[in-house]
Amino acid sequence: MKKAFALLAAITVCGYAFTQDTTSYKKPSTLGIQFIFNDFQTPAAIRSSSLAAVLRDKRLAHLKNMSPGLAINYLKGLNSTFDLSTSLEMSFLDYPIQGKAPFGGNNLLLEGTAMINAKMLPDKYYFVPYLSAGLGISKYQGYYGTFLPVGAGVQVNVFDEAFFFINSQYRVKVADNTNYHLFASIGFAGIIRNR
Repeated sequence: MKKAFALLAAITVCGYAFTQDTTSYKKPSTLGIQFIFNDFQTPAAIRSSSLAAVLRDKRLAHLKNMSPGLAINYLKGLNSTFDLSTSLEMSFLDYPIQGKAPFGGNNLLLEGTAMINAKMLPDKYYFVPYLSAGLGISKYQGYYGTFLPVGAGVQVNVFDEAFFFINSQYRVKVADNTNYHLFASIGFAGIIRNR
């Protein structure tokens, strides 16, 4: 958890240090939809051995082993470097909660996140990589939990009217009712308010 907070602090400090103009190219209100994939298998393998061993033994989860879902997200530029990103994610899966018996079926997992995206370039560029960190909450079968999502992604500017996103996150368990997992998404967002 300390590493996640340190990463968020480093993103914030670096972003402010390299931001020259905080009003130009500030992202307007944007609404999007994402297709998501949850991977519990790879983080469990890494935690039981090491990342090097998982890569060496080719134990990364395949797409067919991931749980799909949908997300709705809202983005708003804080300045030309930082965007606020909030989302509500929905997946049907058998969520593994450590110390609890398997639920034995696919049930609705709701996750909500609030994140800061620290962009390496302003939105005037077509291809913009970014780092992200934030806080998330989850609900599954009456169990509530919290987690810290940290990750990276890329946005592609489509004619200054919409954005195409690819994002990957590691969701760090904070509460006992959550589990470590990888989260990947691909989506599209359109501007809902003029610049």
